[in-house]
Formats: sequence, structure tokens, C-alpha cells
Amino acid sequence: MLRSITTGAALLGALAMAAPAQAAPKPDKMMVIDVVSANGSGCPKGSAEITVSPDNTAFTVTYSKYTASVGPDAGPLDFRKNCQMALDIKVPSGFTFAIASADYRGYASLKPGARGQQIASYYFQGHSHTTRSTHDFKGPFDDSWQRNDKVAIASTSFLPCGERRYLNINTELRVNRGTSDTRKHTNFLSMDSADAAINTLYRVVWQKC
Repeated sequence: MLRSITTGAALLGALAMAAPAQAAPKPDKMMVIDVVSANGSGCPKGSAEITVSPDNTAFTVTYSKYTASVGPDAGPLDFRKNCQMALDIKVPSGFTFAIASADYRGYASLKPGARGQQIASYYFQGHSHTTRSTHDFKGPFDDSWQRNDKVAIASTSFLPCGERRYLNINTELRVNRGTSDTRKHTNFLSMDSADAAINTLYRVVWQKC
């Protein structure tokens, strides 16, 4: 199970500066995130952490065992890693929220001919509106990476006022060796927290009920 933290004293400075997608009042009390479930090869028990930003406009998910790979150092199923999380986000009375954007960060090492994909979706339990995104990577690539999903204001899906439904976040990493030579080199795509800058940041926008 993921560890859940409600305040972010040690959070990155980037989180503190995260701005909501539109001008909106913020509640004085902090939102609280409880992890109902966390399943998948990318987030085995105890390998991920959720932190709410001090300014109540975002939260991060940090992973420590989230790497997809192919090559001599990889197992037969390592080409795909995934994580499915159900979050119970408790918001102060009189407010509701929506996910306005997401920043995904990681590191990749792909030889010429190799390819990778980072896939994500998030939605409220029981709602038909699902935000999906796919980001492609192509070798040669050997560097840190960041990809952003921004939800248009008109498409922002707010949790209905007074309702309590889980926020489901599903992510996936895939690596395909393609035409690369994997006899000596392992291609990988990672969201591991090898340093403090590697995490997934979800920005929220508030709305009064």
C-alpha cells in the first residue's frame, strides 16, 4: 500500500509554485488523501508515496520501483510496468475539485531503433468522463524527461458537490526494443525517484459548491 502524507514540509519548491488552471478560491483547510488501493508491477507495496503541496494546489506521487526495460538485464515481463491507484480525496466542506494538469517526469535510456511509451488516465469512480494521454519516446535518447497533460477548462471534470467518489489514476510504461541491439544494452523507461526531481505532479483546481 502507498504511504499517504497530508502536508508537504519537505516537498520540492516546484510544487509550492504550482498554479491552478484558473482563478478560483482555495479552502483554508488542507485536502487529505487516503490510498484505498495500489496495484501493479510499477508500484509494489511500500514503493510509492503521495504528498500534498503546502499551498493546497497539487499533490505528487513518487515511485521507487517503476522502470520498464528490455535487454540482458531485464526479465521477460519487464517491458511493461503499470500502476493502478484508487484515491479517497477528502476535501473541506463547501468545496469540490478537479484535476487540471499533470506533469510526468522520469529518465530514459533508449538506443537507436528502440521506442517507449508513457500512458496515463484518471477519472472519478462512476463517471464516464476519463482523461487519457499517451506520450511516445524514440531512441536514441539518454536523458531525463518530462511530459505534461493539460485539461482544457471546458473539459475539466469536477467531482459533484457533496459526493464522495474515488479518484482512479492508472499509469503505464512500455519499452519496445524495435531494431535496437539488446544483446549488450538494456533499454529502459523509468519514473523511479533516482533524484528528488523525478515524480508525478497533479495540479488541482478548486470550485465552491
